[in-house]
Amino acid sequence: MSHPADRTAGAEVGHCRRVLRLGLDQVPGHAEQLLAAGYRVALIAGHDDSHPTGGEHPGATAASELLRTGPLRVVYLFTASDPDRRVELQVSLAGTDLRVPSIAALSFAAGRFEREMRDLFGIVPEGHPLPRRLVRHFHWPQGWYPMLTEAGPAPEFGDQDGPYPFRTVEGPGVYEIPVGPIHAGMIEPGHFRFSVVGETILNLKARLWFVHRGLEKLFTDRSVAEGVALAERISGDTSAGHTLAYCRAVEDAYGLRCDDDADRLREVVVELERLYNHVTDIGALCNDVGHGVLHAHAGRVRERLLRLNDHTTGHRLLRGAIYPGGATVAHLPAPSELAAIAEDVREIAALASGHSVVHDRFAGTAVLTAAQATDLGALGYVARASGLTIDARHDHPAREGGPPPRTTHEHTSGDVLARFHVRVEEVAASVAYLHTLLAELDGRRHSAAAAQDLFHHRPPAGSGVGIVEGWRGTIVHRVEITSAARLSRVKVVDPSFFNWPALPVALADTIVPDFPLVNKSFNLSYAGNDL
Repeated sequence: MSHPADRTAGAEVGHCRRVLRLGLDQVPGHAEQLLAAGYRVALIAGHDDSHPTGGEHPGATAASELLRTGPLRVVYLFTASDPDRRVELQVSLAGTDLRVPSIAALSFAAGRFEREMRDLFGIVPEGHPLPRRLVRHFHWPQGWYPMLTEAGPAPEFGDQDGPYPFRTVEGPGVYEIPVGPIHAGMIEPGHFRFSVVGETILNLKARLWFVHRGLEKLFTDRSVAEGVALAERISGDTSAGHTLAYCRAVEDAYGLRCDDDADRLREVVVELERLYNHVTDIGALCNDVGHGVLHAHAGRVRERLLRLNDHTTGHRLLRGAIYPGGATVAHLPAPSELAAIAEDVREIAALASGHSVVHDRFAGTAVLTAAQATDLGALGYVARASGLTIDARHDHPAREGGPPPRTTHEHTSGDVLARFHVRVEEVAASVAYLHTLLAELDGRRHSAAAAQDLFHHRPPAGSGVGIVEGWRGTIVHRVEITSAARLSRVKVVDPSFFNWPALPVALADTIVPDFPLVNKSFNLSYAGNDL
């Protein structure tokens, strides 16, 4: 049965997308209807549609006081599956009243997007239950919002605006363990504050956003072609996934659908990315419980896959093969080599599963329940290991008959063991799907030239959305393109933005020595989270 939210009037824009322009007071009601109808919050983004009035940029701390030549705008994107549906709510903010009603009480993920928007645009979500800073560290100055058109150059960092409000846990025997943001290994910076009794974790707070690059603003005023290089570098281990999401968003803005061969070639590249990352994690999880031999063998397979990536696309991280309007590879992978890799991984996984120490460390450790995963909006293998079936390959397919069969996972208990086995099962499923794609391509390595010509000669229609199931989970890009074919806004959502809050939830009542293992079982991107 359809829900009233599915029958709401709105302009049809792009692929399966309706846009509703609302008043501020209408947003919570429409959001509640959509969520009740099975939609999820895919993104919330601020937009500054004003343009500089000329002259030198004023002082950065005065940026929020400027008179604008156009309004700020907020875009809410909701998505649903079976069939693919996308609803966009847009509201404009005129003058100096930069407030919107919060919908954090309806969606946990929405609350985080609202905090991000406040930090970067100065748009205040009224009624937010936790209105503290998210992206902006406490040495960022008050009144400077970097995504505003008139923000100007970044000011000098100042004194901290008070201490970060970590939750204090008190009681007999409770103490804190601060870890990071600088770590002993070659990982990105993150600060983890543990409140523990003995070795048991009572509470964990993860403090991220130490490497904010201003990536979304770097897209502004670039050509569509120039945006590809940025998309490839959003998160280095997800070059193909983010590039494909960006290209699909651009094509959606142009009203262009690529030919089936282009989609197949792109899916080959994205599945290769899924393979080498899952194999890396399988080995690293074994290493974290002391099984270094299996880690070494997984590293051997990973190197084989990286060389296969290079042979296929000319780049070990799969850059350069996917572009707006098409795809091209230098060679297609050999089915026999993929089959050998799948057998190698199956043997590694079997040895791990049959080892009592590995099983004991994995089983029952850091459980994320299905209810918790649903409430937090978890994505990808984290969600599927907790029993959720969300997968953009099926929920938002690029072509009819394109997605692989939905993988049936035997382990959905939400613990480290489940997250390990979901990866193993997805490796086998990816190899099987690659066999199907290669058979359908029958040696063809290029998309149709006509698609590229159409892209270059068609004026942009405004906005576009691209959705891809990257190896970590659902990636969403939303772009706006000017009539001069320049990017005016690119909003990027990596699945890690949704999944980071799940890590502390799963770690409750877990022992401190298991933190590296649990962290690896989630394997979230710092760079993808902190744009």
